[in-house]
Amino acid sequence: MTTSPYASDALAEGTVDAVVIGGGAAGLNGALILARSRRSVVVIDSGSPRNAPAEAVHGLIALDGTPPPEILRRGREQVRQYGGRVVLGEVVSAESAAPSADGDLRFTVTLADGRSITARRILVATGLTDVLPEVPGLAEHWGHSVVHCPYCHGWEVRDEPIGILATGPVSIGHAFLFRQLSEDLTYFTHGTDLDEDSRARFAARGIRVIDTPVTEVVNDTGGALAGVRLADGQVVARRVLAVAAQLQARTQGLEGLGLPVQDLPKGRGFASGTAGTTEVPGVWMAGNVTDLVAQVGASAAAGALAGADINRMLAIADTDAALQGIAEASPQGATG
Repeated sequence: MTTSPYASDALAEGTVDAVVIGGGAAGLNGALILARSRRSVVVIDSGSPRNAPAEAVHGLIALDGTPPPEILRRGREQVRQYGGRVVLGEVVSAESAAPSADGDLRFTVTLADGRSITARRILVATGLTDVLPEVPGLAEHWGHSVVHCPYCHGWEVRDEPIGILATGPVSIGHAFLFRQLSEDLTYFTHGTDLDEDSRARFAARGIRVIDTPVTEVVNDTGGALAGVRLADGQVVARRVLAVAAQLQARTQGLEGLGLPVQDLPKGRGFASGTAGTTEVPGVWMAGNVTDLVAQVGASAAAGALAGADINRMLAIADTDAALQGIAEASPQGATG
């Protein structure tokens, strides 16, 4: 899904201090910190945020219940009021370029429409994609009656008949979290292993286990989720399905940066260090692209940390360049 259309800023000419790839909470907060530090910053926003299907962001103090598009709208507005630019576009390549005359780093970021921009530093905040099991009817309810996070959606589905559609070992812990929210919980193993100890623990909490595979999601006459059909034809009534989807960082177009990718229990994402630093000098990252389970607040905080670290490193580079300029301007052999 995409965001509501909005006016895109013009792509800056010349070299900017930073390009932020990704216009979600992490990217916008990183851009905000940089713009408030009087850095020239351009956010490239593909317009397809992960939480677009959700009706509201929850668990974020002062903004609990706010629709995701509204948070992003405010974020873009705030970045712009400090001189930052937000450009609608899809990055198809990002790679190192020849350094400046004083040896400072340079990167070229190219968009799908052929435009390109040169930046001194890059913040990658492209987020991730939720990869759902291939069960007919499941995807159409994603973000509403098919949920993944007990903290993002749990209160809204409390006391409903909930089904856990297992995707692997991570779903076992998922079940106990949703059991906190409803006494009517059914765990569909759906071809995954469930050891005897977990079955005993489920039984102790009143969690029903069904080993017959799920073949499709069933709707009621109004189109709402009504249950799941099993391979034997039986329909098990459920109003909500919780799915621990596989989480895949959005890496398309970034291959030229040579960023290391790591496999994690819940999916695959870029590796990063303190404040979003990476093994590639001049490139930082923040949010779900590197922290797969971060909610909106944590992603925004990570963006702020990365933005501040980028500004710190730019300040050092600016000072190095100033010193080098003084040295080059001094007469050969001059003494103090």
